[in-house]
Amino acid sequence: MKFSAGREALLKPLQAVIGVVERRQTMPILANVLLVARGDQLAITATDLEVELVASAEVSVEAGGEVTVPGRKLLDICRALPDGAEVAIAQSGDKVSIKSGRSKFTLATLPAAEFPTVEDINAGQRIELPQGSLARLIEKTHFSMAQQDVRYYLNGLLIETASKHIRAVATDGHRLALCQVELDGGKMPEKQVIVPRKGVLELQRLMSGEGKLGLELGSNHIRIQLEGIRFTSKLIDGRFPEYERVIPKDTANELTADRQVLRGALQRTAILSNEKYRGIRLVLRSGSMLLQAHNPEQEEAEEEVEIQYEGSDIEIGFNVNYLLDALGAIESDEVTLSVVDANSSCVLREPGNDNGKYVVMPMRL
Repeated sequence: MKFSAGREALLKPLQAVIGVVERRQTMPILANVLLVARGDQLAITATDLEVELVASAEVSVEAGGEVTVPGRKLLDICRALPDGAEVAIAQSGDKVSIKSGRSKFTLATLPAAEFPTVEDINAGQRIELPQGSLARLIEKTHFSMAQQDVRYYLNGLLIETASKHIRAVATDGHRLALCQVELDGGKMPEKQVIVPRKGVLELQRLMSGEGKLGLELGSNHIRIQLEGIRFTSKLIDGRFPEYERVIPKDTANELTADRQVLRGALQRTAILSNEKYRGIRLVLRSGSMLLQAHNPEQEEAEEEVEIQYEGSDIEIGFNVNYLLDALGAIESDEVTLSVVDANSSCVLREPGNDNGKYVVMPMRL
């Protein structure tokens, strides 16, 4: 294998795939990236056995072939070269030489045949949708995914397709985030898949939000084709909770508040909340909401916020971080908060918009 390219042409695909290369590996080959040179294209593949990324670049190929080299070392070499430098890469036996100007590096290789790749995912159907739509779904829900929960199916994001829309749902058992976008033209069969946390965060990093993407759902994998990058992730094999049952339908006690005013008041009151439990009490009365927090040092914070509310008097406690995350995901100037009583979850959403909902369970204070 022998090819040459500009430094920038190599750097961009390497930076795109390097996120899945773990620094500590159980298998030495997973620290490597697979280089495949054919025609005038170089494909760079990285995987951690859960997520696979393939990025391509246009290069000048003298002799085609494939080999694996240490991913982070190759990236560091390309980064360290001067802007506009030409890079020549050639394989000789079990070594690869990298030459640029007066610099020369020699890297150890491992056989390409040993590199684990995912070729066919047996996808039933492929749809195209705007990159911004999927980016929005992830941005509005990813913060509610669980981290290292024994209920492994919570450590990921539910992607649900229906004939007219695509929906993302995440929950860690204490809160839930739901967002959906309508599909233009393309119809999808009804399907639910759970994308693991690492795959979700990696996908979020890759998406620019511009242009279209191709989405394929297989029995065990999800594959997304972006411009110049192919993302493939294993799916979590498990049954996601029946999230519709968690979302309260009763909106008898509903208040409307200025989102930024409420967010600012929560941030200030939270300063003196218990650092471990982050509890904050909301006291709802006609026309006003009182926010209260205290901590083990006997310190207290209190702030009153003007709201539109005509429901029952209610005192209810929440984790303030969960409320702030939900308010951060809502874009409208005003926010609607619905609560049934002091022992039930509250629902936050944009007034008159059911495409995004955020459920937060109460806590005892």
